[in-house]
Amino acid sequence: MTTREKIDDMLQRYETIEAGGGAKRVAKQHDSGKMTARERINSFLDQGSFVELDKFVEHRCSNFGQEKKYLPGDGVVTGYGTVNGRTVFVFAQDFTVEGGSLGEMHANKIAKVQAMALKTGAPIIGMADSGGARIQEATDALAGFGKMFKQNTLSSGVIPQISAIMGPCAGGAVYSPALTDFIYMVKKSSKMFITGPEVVKSVTGEDVGQEDLGGTFTHSTRSGVADFAAENDADCLEQIRYLLSFLPSNNREKPPVYDTGDSAFRMDESLNTIIPDGSHMPYDMYKIIRSIVDNGEYVEPHRMYARNIITCLARLDGSTVGIIANQPRIMAGCLDINASDKAARFIRFCDSFGIPLINIVDVPGFLPGTDQEYGGIIRHGAKMLYAYCEATVPKITLVTRKAYGGAYLAMCAQDLGADHVIAWPTAEIAVMGPQGAAKIIFRHEEDVEAKTEEYIENFATPYYAAKHGMVEMVIEPKTTRPTLIKALRMLKSKQEDRPKKKHGNIPL
Repeated sequence: MTTREKIDDMLQRYETIEAGGGAKRVAKQHDSGKMTARERINSFLDQGSFVELDKFVEHRCSNFGQEKKYLPGDGVVTGYGTVNGRTVFVFAQDFTVEGGSLGEMHANKIAKVQAMALKTGAPIIGMADSGGARIQEATDALAGFGKMFKQNTLSSGVIPQISAIMGPCAGGAVYSPALTDFIYMVKKSSKMFITGPEVVKSVTGEDVGQEDLGGTFTHSTRSGVADFAAENDADCLEQIRYLLSFLPSNNREKPPVYDTGDSAFRMDESLNTIIPDGSHMPYDMYKIIRSIVDNGEYVEPHRMYARNIITCLARLDGSTVGIIANQPRIMAGCLDINASDKAARFIRFCDSFGIPLINIVDVPGFLPGTDQEYGGIIRHGAKMLYAYCEATVPKITLVTRKAYGGAYLAMCAQDLGADHVIAWPTAEIAVMGPQGAAKIIFRHEEDVEAKTEEYIENFATPYYAAKHGMVEMVIEPKTTRPTLIKALRMLKSKQEDRPKKKHGNIPL
């Protein structure tokens, strides 16, 4: 062959591979409302930045029925590119090629880009759309899953790992996304479950559809598996690009800083009236968050799960912060099992990537009841305590109203490691609600009501804690944003070491 013929042969091979499973299967993918693997990658990355790796890889299975099938790219596209000029690694399973099923070489391609992302300190985004393990490859496929799981674990806390579930994801395949930092699911097209409806019915007798068993709504609201829900593929990829703008590329870098145009000295008079006069009346914590952060913008994982607590990434003074806040409108802001798990995981993520924590407290306690006790609220609540104590990033706690007992400690009180505790004059910092406490203390007194009122007046305030140095500042609510920004600027140089150890034993 001449040089020209060799080049033409290469280009023909490119064309064959890039066609995926062929025009009919591509059309079927489009008819189901989904992009192809390459369309997803090209839509996600900066235009023209994608560099594909291992394009010519083929499977080595000799038992695909009568004869060996040719599977372009072995059903997965891998490589790297940029998002807003920053390097990221990507892989996208190609459902048009043997249903995106995972075999030995398919998994090797993914594990290779996972390892490259770790070595170079760049985020990795996986786009799952697969029928699961390739049964014909037997244990080779299982070994492939194992390689991916190990790379996920090695990369945890070192580089951001993001999973986009853009089709089926079943069996062992669900555990690679579960080991990553954030999971996105697409409404209607995404499915995640260990065993499908048919197996569930045959084993347990339960009759359940795919959507109820493992659809986006289920995992966004009930199981907590999914962090984000997207309307379609394009919306999912745009959401991930936005999330990346808040994150560093790795744990050695600081999160990106932007000029948001929002003044660091901006105040908000509405915060002076947001807390109701009645201590038992609810208000919307989101209003406080939107008032404080740059331009009112934030990105919120688990928005529809454990809604009694809010976790979100935002910017203050152009820099990324993580916010954990009780939501008085849901269950009065009590901490329960799911809220504790949600918060603890978010705290540890922020600490891994050097993101300061802002804790906004209005918590009456842990949710009482046998369901919570039998479910292990002690163990789950301890996860929050552990996560805050372990975290070495700047931690600022703002008490807006109730801060009672162990639940206040779990929201990062001073003795749990808060670097700065700030309170509004509406704060109530105590072992328990002042009315309940007074009834216990003065139960044998004749003038119980008068003494109760006196107790509430003296202790349902931030000043007792401030007298003992447990609150550094009591501020006018409207000054919250500039106060937090000054504190963050002061804490930028914070350094804190922990005892040397292999790792701790978090109460999982």
